Amino acid sequence: MKGRMKKVLALLLCSAIGLSVSACGATSNDPANESVSDAGQSVDSGAESTAAAEVSGDVVPGWQKHADEKVTLSWYINYSWFPATWGGNLVSDTVTELTGVDIEFVVPAGNESEKLNSMIASDTLPDILTIGAGTSQIEDMIEAGMIYALNELADEYDAYFWTVVNEERAGWYTKEDGNFYGYPNISTSPSDIEANEGAFISTQTFLVRKDMYEAIGSPDMTTPEGFIKAIKDAAEMFPEVNGRPIIPFGTHEFTSTGNYAFESYLQNFLAIPYEQDGVAYDRLTDPEYVEWLKVFRSLGAEGYLSDDIFIDTRTQMDEKIAQGRYFCMLYQRSDITDPQKALYANDPDSIYLAIDGPKNSAGDDPTLSGPSITGWTLTMISKNCEHPDRAIELLSYLMSEEGQLMMYMGVEGVTYDMVDSEAVMKEEIIDLANNDNAAYTTEYGGMNTYWMMADTVMQIPWVPATVAPMDQVEDWTRPYVSSMAQYNYILPSDSDEANILLKVNNEWSSTLPKLLLASTEEEFDELFNKFLDKREAYGYDKVLEEYTRQLKENKRKLGIE
Repeated sequence: MKGRMKKVLALLLCSAIGLSVSACGATSNDPANESVSDAGQSVDSGAESTAAAEVSGDVVPGWQKHADEKVTLSWYINYSWFPATWGGNLVSDTVTELTGVDIEFVVPAGNESEKLNSMIASDTLPDILTIGAGTSQIEDMIEAGMIYALNELADEYDAYFWTVVNEERAGWYTKEDGNFYGYPNISTSPSDIEANEGAFISTQTFLVRKDMYEAIGSPDMTTPEGFIKAIKDAAEMFPEVNGRPIIPFGTHEFTSTGNYAFESYLQNFLAIPYEQDGVAYDRLTDPEYVEWLKVFRSLGAEGYLSDDIFIDTRTQMDEKIAQGRYFCMLYQRSDITDPQKALYANDPDSIYLAIDGPKNSAGDDPTLSGPSITGWTLTMISKNCEHPDRAIELLSYLMSEEGQLMMYMGVEGVTYDMVDSEAVMKEEIIDLANNDNAAYTTEYGGMNTYWMMADTVMQIPWVPATVAPMDQVEDWTRPYVSSMAQYNYILPSDSDEANILLKVNNEWSSTLPKLLLASTEEEFDELFNKFLDKREAYGYDKVLEEYTRQLKENKRKLGIE
């Protein structure tokens, strides 16, 4: 569950200016110096309603008042892979006992968008909904009056909500009408990052197989020359891995919109800017980025880009990572967890390490996408809900420190102990979660099994240290995590800009493999210029103009000059 959660989070954090943006859906993938309270005053947030001003002293949480009044709420999760059930494990049973709320999850059996559209059309939305933050139907539901404003529910039913809400996050999602209709999970504001330096990690990594890398002398792979030589040396020294051909370079799956690794990942490693002089920057045409695309082209022309990388699905890639067939990868470290553990169990020297990857000509450090104020999902309350008072009270509980402690740590004395006033997870629980997560989830259901309202900033003090073999790949990213909150762009699905971007991305998805496999640099230039001409004809300038408009608005919300 956690691995899958991290995967989806990583998709939400993809770059907004590169073509990989729309691969995230309707949203494009993330530094303010103000404190939380200061930044919260930079917008006309619903979080600053009259109720907030009236809250003082001890406010009795609404969920405590109604624990004996049992209700069942339906909760829609817009991910077909969501396997969790409510009830039967320690955390969910305890939450129901404390709040009086039982949950029935509703999960699409197939295509998520079709299921959501069907419920909207038939006005059969469940009580609570958790949907990707950039999903275009969110705006449709709000405009159709199908979703409660959370601030209005809090004003009417639960003053405690105002003691646990994060003003920056609420402010980020506040509409022009002064209301906010959803609350994000895994949301991190720029001030959160500043206040917790070194606490956050990125999914974006350049990985090498440890034994192969060390066998060729642990070379510098930050320059084009060093990168090319290392790949050739590895392929020459290790032509096969357990009887199968080596794959010199691994990458994300190629999709109908492109490939993350060759877009936002590579751009972030090269520290390509997102803006220049307050204007959204066209990262795709940056000279440093184009030069590195040509580095990969030269490798492709000499046969070092295996056919596998252009056709493999995620499942096939997992198998090949577990076999250790890749020498190096520009890939997200959260997606190698299970294969990495398999390699480590077989031979600790065969695991993958994160190292410095491609850099720009100035040798600048990478600017890796970290956690975002947009978060991963939004949770909303439908106007079909017969018990909106209990729904807002439940969300208040889950948002509170008590709720977060429950959802991550579990129950004191069972899964964790208080040591010197700090919650410390029991070693046997950590071991079970690390070695048999399915068994842990079934019995205990903590560690964000129910991630819908997860506040990963609040949870920082409770998270156990990552152990081998994943600790090194996480720790490597810490110095390079950047807040990219102002670059979160959303193009409404029915807008001209969204239609333009769709055409551009479709064109790019067919052009990128051709660029990488071009036999000469002249052929590369011809293909690239042809793509740029088509992009211009589609009207891509309008997309950049809209990004610039949203950039200015996002900076206003965040209090960034």
